[in-house]
Amino acid sequence: MKTEELIGSLASDVMPVRRLLLPPFRMVIWLGLSLPWIVLVVWYMGVRPDLMSRLGDGTWLAEQSLALMTALTAALAALCVSVPGRPLWERLLPLLPLGLWVGTIVQGCIQSIMAGGPWTSLIRMDWSCTPHIALLGIGPAVVMIALVRKGAPVAPYVTIGYAALAATALAAFGLRFFHAEDASLMILVWQLGSVALLTAACTLFAERLFPWRVVAPR
Repeated sequence: MKTEELIGSLASDVMPVRRLLLPPFRMVIWLGLSLPWIVLVVWYMGVRPDLMSRLGDGTWLAEQSLALMTALTAALAALCVSVPGRPLWERLLPLLPLGLWVGTIVQGCIQSIMAGGPWTSLIRMDWSCTPHIALLGIGPAVVMIALVRKGAPVAPYVTIGYAALAATALAAFGLRFFHAEDASLMILVWQLGSVALLTAACTLFAERLFPWRVVAPR
């Protein structure tokens, strides 16, 4: 077969490829498809009775805003990482809101300890946080997996790590609309601890969740 014939044969079998939307637009799609699931779970569990008073609490609003910003920037970073050729600085986007979120809660912990005596008296067993965050995170995680799998395995572990962080941070955001536990130490140990645990667990199974095939260079 001549070269021209080979090229023509290969070209005739090429399937058209639809270009992916830009990561910010895909992040908006992720949020739009994830929020109904969060709202559904909050409605099913029952909105906390003191929600209106919480909406007037600056600390509560700050923590919720930073949780939501962490989710959005982590989702954006996961979608950016899965596209070859994107700048590396985009991978650092979630670190600022994540750091501020954790820092705000740690500051509240310090204030609680100074005002309430021994820190052990401020922590109660709350095993419901992890399953609740896992339940809330199912919807966002499924949508994120579907979006990320359309990309390429540039950095699979970073991608799944940020994807899991996005889902669990959004879940932690939704959790506080029905889970009436606002003690900073409780949030740090149980809620942020659950986010970290579930994110780490998902990262360990990156190859199973995203069975991309990477061709080694010859």
